[in-house]
Amino acid sequence: MIDMIEKEDPIISEEEAAQYDRQIRLWGLDAQKRLRGSKVLLAGLGGLGAEVAKNLILAGVKKITLLDHEQVSEESCRAQFLVPVTDQGKNRAEASKERAQNLNPMVEVHADSGRIEDKADDFFLSFDAVCLTGCSKDLMVRVDQLCSQNKTMFFSGDVYGYYGYMFCNLGPEHNYVEEKPKVVAKPSENTNDGPEAKKAKIDANETTMVKKTMSFCTLKEALEVDWTTEKAKAGLKKTPVDYFLLHVLLKFRTDKGRDPDPQSFAEDSELLKQIRDDVLEALAVRGDLLNDDFVSFCFSELSPVCAVLGGVLGQDIVKALSKRDPPHKNFFFFDGRKGNGVVDYFGPN
Repeated sequence: MIDMIEKEDPIISEEEAAQYDRQIRLWGLDAQKRLRGSKVLLAGLGGLGAEVAKNLILAGVKKITLLDHEQVSEESCRAQFLVPVTDQGKNRAEASKERAQNLNPMVEVHADSGRIEDKADDFFLSFDAVCLTGCSKDLMVRVDQLCSQNKTMFFSGDVYGYYGYMFCNLGPEHNYVEEKPKVVAKPSENTNDGPEAKKAKIDANETTMVKKTMSFCTLKEALEVDWTTEKAKAGLKKTPVDYFLLHVLLKFRTDKGRDPDPQSFAEDSELLKQIRDDVLEALAVRGDLLNDDFVSFCFSELSPVCAVLGGVLGQDIVKALSKRDPPHKNFFFFDGRKGNGVVDYFGPN
């Protein structure tokens, strides 16, 4: 947990200072120390998991545990770069470890081939941040609530074809600092110049660190928005359709125990449409929010989408652990067809 990180006050060696020189110049020594004292759990070593692992390892966390019970498949080799093509059939976490470790020898990289569903509660609480990819909705909700109760940072994310999302819950009170242009008073030499001359000015050449606080809700709360309220109905036009698409894809994963498979495209496309109808009806929103063409773009992990979302998710974890700059609150959705992303908050205000 962050409080523990600050009390330990990790020492940055000369070798580390040289390794992380650019980052220290960018966000400061204190932020790098917090990052250097952090332990992260990353579950799911698909294409997105590999991108997140790369970004966290290069940033310089203390320790990262790669957790995945799946075996390397042909699709795994196409979607992620940490597993050699010769390692098909091997455990995905263990096959990813060597290349992950080679990215930064100063980071402790561990591989865990166990099933995340079998892990006891205490397992998750030994980390400062937990990031889940490729997990069921029920598991994510369970781990998030556990992390929230114990002040452990929680993140989740997935890539479905051209679509991707990330979610973060940093607790009811996440403190951080942000660099802002310094406001300086420039009184006029002529006191008759009027009130405008006496106003404070922003000096672009000087900055100051401003302490700020953000509040987050649980994943369960974020997914259980009541769309029958007048306030929710009024905001529906501005709501990213990706939020409802996420509900559909998570229910598909719950019902089938997997994600949409290109090898059963026709069957899975019809099932996605049926789930779409059921989900939108259950949420009490318009049935035309998701057109039928969405099914053509949510199969497999596409590497470019993994790279973009992995960069955003990895950077958000870095910002949260280092307590430097505001993280996303609380969803980030990416649409690879349009090449753009949107941040939006769902949950209690």
